[in-house]
Amino acid sequence: MPPVLTARPTVPASRRPPSARGVRLPKRVRGTLRHAAPALLGYLAVRLLGLLVLGRWAHLRGDGIWPTLATSWDSRWYLAIADHGYAPGPPGEPTDGHRPMAFFPLYPALIKAVAALTPGSRASVGLVLAVLCSLAAAWGIFAVGDRLYGRRVGTVLAVLWGALPVALVQWMGYTESLFTALTAWALYTALDGRWAWAGGLAVAAGLTRPTGIAVAAAVTVAGLLAARRGSRPALVAAVVAPLGWLAYVGWVGLRLGRWDGYFVVQETWGNAWDGGSVTLRQLRRQLVYTADPQLFLVLVSLTMIAAGALFLLCLADRQPLPLLVFTGVLLLVVLGSGGVYFPRARFLLPGFPLLLPLALAAGRARRRVAALVLGGAALSSAWLGAYMVLVWAGAP
Repeated sequence: MPPVLTARPTVPASRRPPSARGVRLPKRVRGTLRHAAPALLGYLAVRLLGLLVLGRWAHLRGDGIWPTLATSWDSRWYLAIADHGYAPGPPGEPTDGHRPMAFFPLYPALIKAVAALTPGSRASVGLVLAVLCSLAAAWGIFAVGDRLYGRRVGTVLAVLWGALPVALVQWMGYTESLFTALTAWALYTALDGRWAWAGGLAVAAGLTRPTGIAVAAAVTVAGLLAARRGSRPALVAAVVAPLGWLAYVGWVGLRLGRWDGYFVVQETWGNAWDGGSVTLRQLRRQLVYTADPQLFLVLVSLTMIAAGALFLLCLADRQPLPLLVFTGVLLLVVLGSGGVYFPRARFLLPGFPLLLPLALAAGRARRRVAALVLGGAALSSAWLGAYMVLVWAGAP
């Protein structure tokens, strides 16, 4: 006869030793994760496809993936700041002169802090942080879309963000993923009336990128409107939101001994706001006059045109004011700059509300049509991302 199995008496969780209890997320968090799971899995699938295409292409060229993703271009500046701070270094080094002050401090500070607690190199930590922040960003983007138009549109919105032409940057040692995560959740909490979170996240976004001023503007405008209806927390959030951006710009001014010190630093990189005259000249040059246009510059030009057109659609759809203020200020800063032309598509990457008209159309279409649209976007993003870092000679 087979042995008889007897049930063991159940021991209450409160009486189990700590090692036997396990780690369980709060019920609300688990429910929220389950709700967002299709968006997060879809985002992961798109980005893993991009990584697969990059890996195969890099293998055929004999290039390494890790240096490309973790230590190229701007990644070197962030790692140098994590290593040495903003102190000037020897000529020719990443810390040369005051040029590092163009890079805001939160991301390198996180790299330094996490690397001090983990065995990995700072470059590896920076890359892991970018990937984790991209998932937090996709979750926040889903949350915004879900709150406004439902779960399906939120899922499509997150997947579309992961399938943008330059979306490979989301998994590089850059600040775009961290900044987008802070932006998405700041906008979501502003829409939801959680003003303490909205103000705090806006402060953090203002310490991450120059375009953090767009997040601050969105939370400030929304907070002031809510304050008119008698919300004191909203007024506090409106006042606090710009402090991160102002604190860093003010600190650079103090270091250089002039109020416009940060903008002087930007001029050493060739960046100055000119209202868009350089952008218009470059658009005409790339799309009309250049006899042999470079694919990546054409892509950047088309991305900027598409962003402007999508903003008009967002206005026509009467999106909530915080989203319109954020994308409007972001476009003013990026398109109005007279600086380097080729990173503009990357600078627009955090502007996910611009994708809402496309997400609405795809979300309301038949499933087969939506799958074809998202699949085509994912494949083109995978190819263009690999082209951007392996063939294009400049920075993303």
